[in-house]
Amino acid sequence: MPKSAHFAIVTGASTGIGFELAKRCAKEGYDLLIVADESAIESAAAQLREFGVDVAAVQADLSTREGVDKLYAAAQGRPVDALLANAGRGLGRAFLDQDIEQATHVIDTNISGSLWLIHRIGNDMRRRNQGRILITGSIAGFMPGSFQAVYNGTKAFLNSFSFALREELKDTNVTVTCLMPGPTDTEFFQRADMMDTNVGTTEKDDPKMVADTGFDAMIRGDGDIVSGMKNKVQTTVANVLPSGVLAGQHRKMAEPGTAKS
Repeated sequence: MPKSAHFAIVTGASTGIGFELAKRCAKEGYDLLIVADESAIESAAAQLREFGVDVAAVQADLSTREGVDKLYAAAQGRPVDALLANAGRGLGRAFLDQDIEQATHVIDTNISGSLWLIHRIGNDMRRRNQGRILITGSIAGFMPGSFQAVYNGTKAFLNSFSFALREELKDTNVTVTCLMPGPTDTEFFQRADMMDTNVGTTEKDDPKMVADTGFDAMIRGDGDIVSGMKNKVQTTVANVLPSGVLAGQHRKMAEPGTAKS
């Protein structure tokens, strides 16, 4: 039998922001279904069980419909109180120098898989007229991402999509919140092959701070939240500068060879 009256699904929960989101859910008494595309999800589940909640782990590739179906089936029909759609992939370097299969995998993970999962669970929530959805977007979605073009484009989509979905659900008890972090101290930049860049080697935000900011905003039912004062300033500036200027600024952060010595 479940130990808690509340149940949350957290994607991309093996490390980084996703793990910290899952940990915050566990601290708040949510039973958990967590997922990632790597075996480390099992060790994450073991750590989370120390908070006295039920935790089920699934290793699945959420860039595929099969992976989303596997995750959905693992919920065993239990009503989902909170969906924290955090799974994502990054990819650095110039678009024409990227492996196109890796680039499309970023799109399939960040956009397609997120949409499939949100569509299924969001419909369940709407039928019950109850639920919370937290989507991890990014401040990267405010800028043309020179040397991170595909990733930034996917985050611009998620930022926009979250507000559209929120508006469509405004007459229900289902809330949609978009968490917009800046550069965060996770494995993201190493996995994206960006350790020779300025943004990959400079100081970053604490993933626990980012997760707590997002979780609190989700509980309040906020439309969006940018974590960290520096990132708030950056998004404000991005809203007024021309796109060409922003693209040039992003080059200085993400172009290979710009790493801080």
